[in-house]
Amino acid sequence: MSKEKFYLATAIAYTSGKPHIGNVYETILADAIVRYKRLRGFDVLFQTGTDEHGQKIEENAIAENISPKQFVDNHAAAIRKIYDDFNISYDKFVRTTDENHVKTVQDIFQKLLDQGDIYKGEYEGWYCVPDESFYTDAQLVDGKCPDCGRDVIKTKEETYFFKLSKYQADLEKYYADYPDFIVPASRKNEMLNNFIKPGLLDLSVSRSSFKWGIDVPFDKNHVIYVWIDALSNYITGLGYSADGNHSEEFKKYWPADLILIGKDIVRFHTIYWPILLMALDIPQTKQMFGHPWLLMGDGKMSKSRGNTVYPDQLAKYFGVDPVRFYVLKEIPFAHDGVLTYDLMIDQINTNLANVYGNLVNRTISMTNQYKAGKVTKPASMTDLDKELYAFADQVISKYEAKFDEYKVSEAISQVIELLRRANKYIDETTPWALAKDEEQSDRLNAVLYNLLDIISKATIMLLPIIPESAEYYLSALNITDVDYDQIKVVQMQAEYQVVDDVKIVFARLDHVKKMEEIEADTNPVITEKELIEFEDFTNVEMVVGTVLESKVHPDADRLLISQVDVGTGVVQIVSGIASWCKPEDLVSKNVIVVRNLKPIKLRGVISEGMILVSKNKKEIELLSSSLPAGSLIE
Repeated sequence: MSKEKFYLATAIAYTSGKPHIGNVYETILADAIVRYKRLRGFDVLFQTGTDEHGQKIEENAIAENISPKQFVDNHAAAIRKIYDDFNISYDKFVRTTDENHVKTVQDIFQKLLDQGDIYKGEYEGWYCVPDESFYTDAQLVDGKCPDCGRDVIKTKEETYFFKLSKYQADLEKYYADYPDFIVPASRKNEMLNNFIKPGLLDLSVSRSSFKWGIDVPFDKNHVIYVWIDALSNYITGLGYSADGNHSEEFKKYWPADLILIGKDIVRFHTIYWPILLMALDIPQTKQMFGHPWLLMGDGKMSKSRGNTVYPDQLAKYFGVDPVRFYVLKEIPFAHDGVLTYDLMIDQINTNLANVYGNLVNRTISMTNQYKAGKVTKPASMTDLDKELYAFADQVISKYEAKFDEYKVSEAISQVIELLRRANKYIDETTPWALAKDEEQSDRLNAVLYNLLDIISKATIMLLPIIPESAEYYLSALNITDVDYDQIKVVQMQAEYQVVDDVKIVFARLDHVKKMEEIEADTNPVITEKELIEFEDFTNVEMVVGTVLESKVHPDADRLLISQVDVGTGVVQIVSGIASWCKPEDLVSKNVIVVRNLKPIKLRGVISEGMILVSKNKKEIELLSSSLPAGSLIE
């Protein structure tokens, strides 16, 4: 009998910079879901990857004086390493610079043109570079991007449009016919009321103002925009073919059972994407889950707010599995979760160290001490034992129901309740007292067996959440062949033979010491930059520059535009330091400048260099010198 298939894809990560823990949460959540599905016997395909085209990447590459391809290669490798470090069990890692993706996207664009779904026109309106999104005047919020709240720029350019309006009635009907297409339900209501019912506008799907993208096959002045390029990865990765000659993998796994996305990109995935599938005449994605955000204690995580925390930093402080456990448990199904170091420490100490780790360690210790490491299945059960197993049955049913609805946080809470019940069972049965009475030997055997059995069931249920730790604990119980269905069997093994000694996987953290360690860490883990050759460094020309004039950028209040004398002349430098340095305070200062950067446009203003600063957490200081303008830094 063939297994039921389950194809899950995540939104692909944008390679403009290093992903923070809020970005990586999505792939951790996806990994938990697919690990659970594999445990339940599904034939799983899990795809993730990187989105590697666009204006922002082109600008960032110019700023670093490298090619866009080298830029995305570096960042794609860094993203993939983070996923691997966090045990993300993906089957496919798709890059939008992959040759097969590029070719298929061009074929899709041509197909849409040939059937009259794409036409050439001119776009005039507002554009958000970080989100790569266009907006009308009515869509802006206080003159800013309605999605991210950042500045937008006025733009006018020739473009190809995709006829969204042609498919509006079909999309509304699909929403009505498949009410669970978008979860949580609040996301669907937002799409209908705010975007669909007011009337869909045709969508710009090409750009001519930058070059880093997939060429429109019949017009080399245009590159294919993100909404066809990036979104198509869900089918190009499987071997979709525009001529209908799809791969066997596509035939087997499409349609996707679930695409997991952040709530900020629901609109693109639940309006543009289903309409694109309608135009291509292939089945719709079964379900879109617009998950909530992981917020820092002081709000949404972002580099501009200075509250970004990276996954490798958290793993350095707490370990991979504790971080996985925290983000999966503390972000509910429909509401944003909060991350603070205090809450992380409390969660580790309470649920992982006390409730789980301590239970496992002392049960194995008692089994070794009182029964030479081996207990056998008891011949009978007391009422207390039966009540314990009845509770376990209820937990397993609730755990499955919650996981099947992707309510992973609630599924974890069920397992924690079972572990708490096992700890209570120890208090009720007092194995240490039973060990003092030889006539209670059989009862002691039964108690320890039941504890190990419940621990085994709970640990199998935790495999999708903390895979490395759960696998270690199962090995300590000598369980090597995991059969999920066995956890529904009361007293599922003939015997348990535990290891002689089990390490402490989840140690209690001293709150004060851990916070001191984090606050004193002046060398947090950084994996965004790779080592460079000495010759590369010698190509950087740093000099002393005297600031002659400085003012706030007219369209970006965090940027300063400064005129700087660098010895060979006066250059204009745009720098993101306005949040802590007033322009008048910068004038007359001798700062350190990178003089030989290629000029780039930042928010429409040419920048011809870079002012250097030093940074430690939220403390920022200008690098300065008493030497005259033009003095070389060597």
